Amino acid sequence: MASEATAEKFRALTPSEFFYRNRELAGFSNPARALYQAVRELVENALDATDPHGIHPTIKVILQKVSAERDNVFSISVEDNGIGIPAAQVPRAFGQLLYSSKYVLRQTRGMFGLGAKMAVLYGQMTTGKSVEVLTSTITAKNIYYFNIAIDVKTNTPIIHEKGVYRKNNGWHGTVVKLYLEGDWTRSKSKIYEYLKRTAIIAPYAEIVFEDPEGTITYFERSTRKMPPPPREVKPHPKGVDIEMMKMMLKATKAKTLLEFLIKEFQSIGEVTARRLIENAGLLPDMKPHELSTEDVERLVRVIKSDTKIKPPSANHLSYVGEEIIKVGLKAILKPEFVTAVTRKPSVYEGHAFIVEAGLAYGGEIQPEDRPVLYRYANKIPLLYDEGADVARKVVDRIDWSHYGVTFPAPLVILVHICSTKVPYKGVGKESVADVPEVEHEIELAIREVARRLKRYLSKKKREREEAERAVAIAKYIPDVARGLAKIVNNVKEEMIEKELLKMLNMKLKSFKINSVSDVVVSIE
Repeated sequence: MASEATAEKFRALTPSEFFYRNRELAGFSNPARALYQAVRELVENALDATDPHGIHPTIKVILQKVSAERDNVFSISVEDNGIGIPAAQVPRAFGQLLYSSKYVLRQTRGMFGLGAKMAVLYGQMTTGKSVEVLTSTITAKNIYYFNIAIDVKTNTPIIHEKGVYRKNNGWHGTVVKLYLEGDWTRSKSKIYEYLKRTAIIAPYAEIVFEDPEGTITYFERSTRKMPPPPREVKPHPKGVDIEMMKMMLKATKAKTLLEFLIKEFQSIGEVTARRLIENAGLLPDMKPHELSTEDVERLVRVIKSDTKIKPPSANHLSYVGEEIIKVGLKAILKPEFVTAVTRKPSVYEGHAFIVEAGLAYGGEIQPEDRPVLYRYANKIPLLYDEGADVARKVVDRIDWSHYGVTFPAPLVILVHICSTKVPYKGVGKESVADVPEVEHEIELAIREVARRLKRYLSKKKREREEAERAVAIAKYIPDVARGLAKIVNNVKEEMIEKELLKMLNMKLKSFKINSVSDVVVSIE
């Protein structure tokens, strides 16, 4: 007789348990990627603690080998001068996954309260060491120290140690130090590239980096101008699905459905709200929490199909701006020509987004067989999966010869997308999907900066041709001076020749060329 089948065992996983088992989803797939990812997550937290609050970031990153015996174990320390973290929030901020201050409709670099805590969890898994945090808010009188680990089973913080120190110098900010296994040899180029690209998109920050070899790199602050800070806004009705609507109806303090639509959403006034309610076959004075599932479905369907609702506001977005992009490209790449454009806000699926593009050409940029692409999303450099990104697709399909560029050429294209809903292709958040609205805006932005490059190159070509003609003319100056000397009495041939050369050189200086001899040397 067959034995009775054993019953399946069911249980739930906490967020920390899930990411403990699937750490590659958060970018911690191997020691090289993990070291890069940990630096990236801590630096982005430091930037989010500073620039949205009007503080010019000063960030210090120290990456060191822990001991000679274990050459694959590193400590990462990142210090910022930001707003700090309230002491009561520190344990959960670093010891509980999916706990964050970023769960609002406002653009931030991080979105899920996951990155830094995944670095803590990965360090805990590979070295057994917990994270050390030193922090003080702007108004606090004390500096607080914590040594924290994550309880994987319960997704709660374990406080191993804490201390309080009296402030004596007015310092505010946060220092985070953690330990993890890493591969510096394989991650070195990515970490340096990440910091360089961060310095380009945030030239208002100063960043100091000390690597495990003792090399100190300083990215100097090159502007005091900062992007406009993002503001928290209400959700746009076009971006809300059935489940989100249910949650909002349950949580609202509005007494009627009419009041709910007006108070809880942007772009909805009384006239629009009454139209939506009527088209959904509902009543304005219905209580929000009494709507049935069928009522909610009809309301959402009517909202999605309504073409008269105003597009969402972009006040919650913090674009970089043309001036700052140009400053960053100039400071780091040192090109001969640089330009940038910030497009007006656009919308996809009810989510506002802004696309920016920058272009740098010539100077110290090395020629490549195709444009070098710097990709950013919410000011975060995207270094992996470039081939799968919509920006690379757009850049590669453009006929650059139409804009006067012949490859190999010293050309860098920067593309920045800012949105509270960046359409990433996967959980790794390293490439942007081919959303038609986003793709269209990227292409318009790149073609705009490309047209400016074309005008610059055309002008440069004309000046070169004028200069070459000037050199040709210069060959005949001695003969002309000799002939004029015979016609004009009491004027020496040498004086006439000197004056003719002076006039020619003045013409060349209008093309930013110092003298005829400069042109001759460049031609030779």
